[in-house]
Amino acid sequence: MNRAELQAISKLRTREAKTLLDAGNFEGSYYLMGYAVECALKSAIAKKTKRHDFPDKSAAQASHTHNLEELLRQGGLNTRLTADASSMPQLTVNWAVVKDWRETARYQSAIGQPKATDLYKACMSRKYGVLTWIKKYW
Repeated sequence: MNRAELQAISKLRTREAKTLLDAGNFEGSYYLMGYAVECALKSAIAKKTKRHDFPDKSAAQASHTHNLEELLRQGGLNTRLTADASSMPQLTVNWAVVKDWRETARYQSAIGQPKATDLYKACMSRKYGVLTWIKKYW
């Protein structure tokens, strides 16, 4: 999977998450919104890959995860988040919501509207949304 495909999947999962949220299907919306962030972060990691370079084994293995905090580190965005958040405190608040997403959410059947809505808003806020922010660097 390449960078453009990861970006396209992130955008698709975001639209699907919004559709499910609007329809009251909060569990699916929550899961897909987190997955959209995962794909966006993996796109940022793919951007760091140089054509014809032999991949660093430990970095490649570390990027095969669903852990958003680890993907942030692997994409080199953790220092950028700290720097950008100094002038945008709401970004820090939004990241605090987003970082707790886990891929195991797909097995949860009791995610309510507040949790799903909070994740969507934390990702998609026009100025300080986490997904909005990641797109600057992917």
